[in-house]
Order: sequence, then structure tokens, then C-alpha cells
Amino acid sequence: MSPQTKQAERDKLHRTLDEIANDLRGKVDGWDFKAYVLGTLFYRYLCEHLVHVINSEQLAAGEEGFEYAKLDDKIAEDAREHYTEMLGYYILPSQLFDALVADSKENEDLNIDLRDAFRAVEESTVSTDSADDFAGLFQDFDVSSNRLGGTVKERSERLGSIMRAVKKLELGGFSDTTIDVFGDAYEYLLRMYASNAGRSGGEHFTPQEISEVLAEIAVNKRKSIRRAYDPCAGSGSLLFRFAKNLGIENISDGLYAQEINPTNHALSRMNMLLHGVPFEKFDIRLGDTLLDPQHLDIQPFDAIVSNPPYSQKWEGKDDVTLINDDRFSPAGVLAPKSKSDLAFTMHMLHHLEQDGVAAIVEFPGILYRGGDEQKIRKYLVNNNFVDAVIQLPPNLFFGTGISTVILVLKKNRETTDVLFVDAAGCFTKQGAKNTLTEADQKAITDLYFGKEDVPYKAVMVSQEAIEDKDYNLSVNSYVRKEDTREVIDIEKLNADIAETNVAQADLKARVDEIVAELKADGLV
Repeated sequence: MSPQTKQAERDKLHRTLDEIANDLRGKVDGWDFKAYVLGTLFYRYLCEHLVHVINSEQLAAGEEGFEYAKLDDKIAEDAREHYTEMLGYYILPSQLFDALVADSKENEDLNIDLRDAFRAVEESTVSTDSADDFAGLFQDFDVSSNRLGGTVKERSERLGSIMRAVKKLELGGFSDTTIDVFGDAYEYLLRMYASNAGRSGGEHFTPQEISEVLAEIAVNKRKSIRRAYDPCAGSGSLLFRFAKNLGIENISDGLYAQEINPTNHALSRMNMLLHGVPFEKFDIRLGDTLLDPQHLDIQPFDAIVSNPPYSQKWEGKDDVTLINDDRFSPAGVLAPKSKSDLAFTMHMLHHLEQDGVAAIVEFPGILYRGGDEQKIRKYLVNNNFVDAVIQLPPNLFFGTGISTVILVLKKNRETTDVLFVDAAGCFTKQGAKNTLTEADQKAITDLYFGKEDVPYKAVMVSQEAIEDKDYNLSVNSYVRKEDTREVIDIEKLNADIAETNVAQADLKARVDEIVAELKADGLV
């Protein structure tokens, strides 16, 4: 399939999603709508994926004309163990998406049937290796919510309209690009809702183009890695980029993450499954990364990416045990209670493999503020952990227009110099937001991997020079801005002025002569 054909199909898909959003926006309010559409899309994926796998296997075994969807539930039960082990879950024919949507207009108990279907999916994973990956996936899909209506009938009607709208999506066949299309629809919906919801929507969504840059830096030209990690997973779109760029088969151990928000924890696992990442290849856990880290038994990680929350409060000095925590104690101080940014940074450094790379989106204030943040920067610089600081363009993220930075950390560096990159101009305007096209992304990564001075764009700076600036890591302190003002030749300007003055004097003299002649002739 040509890139043009794929893009045309993607554009068509996006137009359809826009239509669904417009049709349903007045029926289910704002951000709440996201949970129902994404949950419905995800359930459709699970059902169609399972049917595709079962039908393909049975047809290959010689069962001509086999259709799982037409089986009786009692007969289908015989294959439960086999396919649960293979896929991580199981769904009976009577609870398939197509079966439920077929009579959704007449079924006044649709919300109850959906509730039972979701429970059945989770229960099918109990006591299996996939249990943790499926637990609570549909927790935000509240079929009994008053937001859907005051009665069971009203809720069922509303859910039926959502299911029929999602059914309209042309998601392709599994022999073609189904997983990619499902994943693209999912990401487009997340982007749509993050854009509409501002800060509340964008807090767990890192735009795909930024994820691409972070993942490429963290992969560091390698063809394969053991394990990748994101301690603030959000929707999982950033972590998934490793699987997309490398191929999940080239990540030997898998993808690991932690997320404190239960809704985002479910979204991130859905994202992995929607993109075809096998359940055994990801481990995303729920919990407070700073106070209750979940992967201390699995670290270190050779590729880390993250977009931690900006200037979020945390316990800091109020918890006397934290200063002795192996993650934070090396710096000798803790990040301020009102700004946990560098606490996340120290957490990631602790989890980083000796030859690994961490690419972290940071709030710019951590680069130049004093106090304990300055002491942590001093620790990072003096121990040669800071590989690069990359200034990003403004207005890239939903919910904030600030110009963020990428802090790149390494443990085994070949030089003690730090690369500073000013990529603030590497963007393309797209509506009200800025975005990074493929050309913009390449411009940024080329500057990073080039590791050389480029006028007005990049400069390698010694530790001594950074120390002289009190460990200020702001890019503007080191990369000189190009002076785009017009250069004025003062001598030539003075000559031009003198010439103009002479011309004006000559003109005035000529005008005076003409006036005198007119007076002499009595014409004035």
C-alpha cells in the first residue's frame, strides 16, 4: 500500500471520527465522552482481534467456512483455555461487539449486557499471566452513570448510539493494516480530546511527533534494546514509540512503565493492546513513582523516555526517609516540595543502565533556579551525567504554551562537554498549535547526534564554563542568538544623507528662482 493511499485512508478515518464527535457531543458531555468512545473502540478491537485469530487458525486446520461468531457459547467454551493462553483474554460469541450492536436499538438492557461483557473479559484473565494487564481496563466505562441518562432505557439508548457510531468506522481487515488503523483512531481521539480539554485533557498525552524525537534519542542508533521505561506513562503513547520504531521483536525484555492516575493507567494498557503489543511484552503498573516505585526489581533500563508533570508538589523534606533513598541520596539534597521535577530526574538516572540513554521533557525553570535545584544540577554536571540540553519550540503541548526542553542523561560518556541545542525555531504552524514535521524532527535529532558547534543552533560547552555560570543549564546562556537586524553602513548612510541635503538645497534654490521669475512677470 502506497504512502498516499495510507494517508488518504487515515484522513477518511479522521473525518469519520470528527463526525462521530460532533454527532455525540451534545449527548455525552465533554471529556466524559472520551471514556465511552475509547472504551467502545477498544472493546471492538478485542472482539475483532479474537475472531480473526480463531477463524484464521480454524480455517488453516481445514475447518472450511468456520465462523466463530456463529458458534453456540457452550461449544465456544471448549476453546477458552487455548485462546486465553494465546491472546490473554477470551470472549464468548454472544458477547462479541457485533452481537451486542446488532440489536442495540431494541435492547433496553444494553448497558447491563455491556457491563456483563466487560466483566467477562476481565474474569477470563484471572489466574493467568495477563491478569494484571487486563484488570480495571473498563473502570471508567460506567454503564450506570447518570451522565448517560436517568433510566436504564436512556442509558442503553445512549450507549447504543455510541456503539453504532463506532461500528461505522472502517477499520480494515486483520490481513491488512487493522492494528495500525485501530491504533491511529485511538491516538487521534486522544489528541482530539486533549486539544478540546486543555490542561485536563493534555496532561497525559505527549504529541506523537515529540514522542518520535525522544524515542530516537533514547534508542541512540541501536537496532535493538533489552527494555524501555517511562515512570510517568500517561496514555502510553510515548512508551509505545519504541515498539513502533524498533519493532516489538527487537525489544527483548519489553516495555515497562508506572502511572499514578487510574484512568491513565487503563488508557496506557489499552494503547499497548490496540497497537498489537503482546500482553507479555509490557508491564505497566499503578502507583506513585516517587513514593512507591514499582520496578526496582527489574531495573536498570537501557532506554528511558518521559514527560513528567511540571512543578508538581511532593513530600520532599517532609518525608525524612527520602534523603536516604538510593534514588535521591547521591545528590545530597531533595527536590523542593513544590517542584518535584528533579526528583523524577534523579529517579530516572537511578534506573538508567550504564550504557543507557534517558530523554526527559523538562520544565525550563529547573535549568536555572537556585537553592536545592542548583545543587542537584551541580551533582549531575560534575558527575558527567548531562549529555545534552535541547530547547524545544513553544506551544507544542496541549494545555501549555511554554517552550519546554529535553534533558538527555547518560552514565558513560566519551566527553565531559555538554551539548546545548537551540531548536526553538524547528517547528511548523498547524492551526492554533505548533507541530514538528518529519523535517523538523530530523533537524532536531541531526543537531543532537552531530555533537558539534553549529552557529546559532548548537554548541559544546565544558564543565568549567557551566560551573562559571553557577551550573545554569539554560540553552540561551550558551547558544548565541543570531542578530537578524539589518547591518547599517554608517559612513554610507552619512554620505547618502549629505547627498540628499545637497539635492534638497539645489531643489529649494531652483524653486526660489522660478518664484522670482513669476513675480518679475507679474504672475504672482
